[in-house]
Amino acid sequence: MAGEEQSGRPGSGRSRTERAVALARLLHRDCTRLLELYKEKESFPAEHSLEADRIVSVCVSAPHLTTDERVWLLHSALQQCLRLLEYVIGREEELEEEGEYESVRNSVRDRLGHLLHNTSALLVKEEGSSEPSCDPDSTEMQVDEADGSFGVKLWTYRVLQELIHWTHSASETLHTLHTEREAEQEKGHSENGGAEV
Repeated sequence: MAGEEQSGRPGSGRSRTERAVALARLLHRDCTRLLELYKEKESFPAEHSLEADRIVSVCVSAPHLTTDERVWLLHSALQQCLRLLEYVIGREEELEEEGEYESVRNSVRDRLGHLLHNTSALLVKEEGSSEPSCDPDSTEMQVDEADGSFGVKLWTYRVLQELIHWTHSASETLHTLHTEREAEQEKGHSENGGAEV
């Protein structure tokens, strides 16, 4: 079928947007599990939640963005999340631990990279299309060492919360994009009299 990526894996008949939605949902579940494992590992109370400003921020240049523009902004947020996660991994790998938390954390990093690749591929369009301008280096990467090891743990906790927030946003926005593109495709088929090209 035109517009479909070919792959030897199961489910390869799905559209690119449908696969991106499935990946974002899987990644969101992984991020939620990662935070649970981190709470267990660091002995945070089960009900512990931080109400704080976002670490990751995206610029919004217009109040009414198209879905494609929202996906570009999410792509920027996910890039920042990946940078934060890689920073966390770099700090944690000094401890040389290996367990379920580390395994899930590394899986999240890999899937996040894959989702970034997929979202940018979805938005490659004809000339004239461009992403909203944002500063990709606006993420706060510094941890306040003055708070000691507990401050570092809280910062890591907030990074994991950012991952949950932005992967959830990604799954919702990509679902909207998928729905819109399917509707456009259906409209195109009906305008062509339903004839196969």
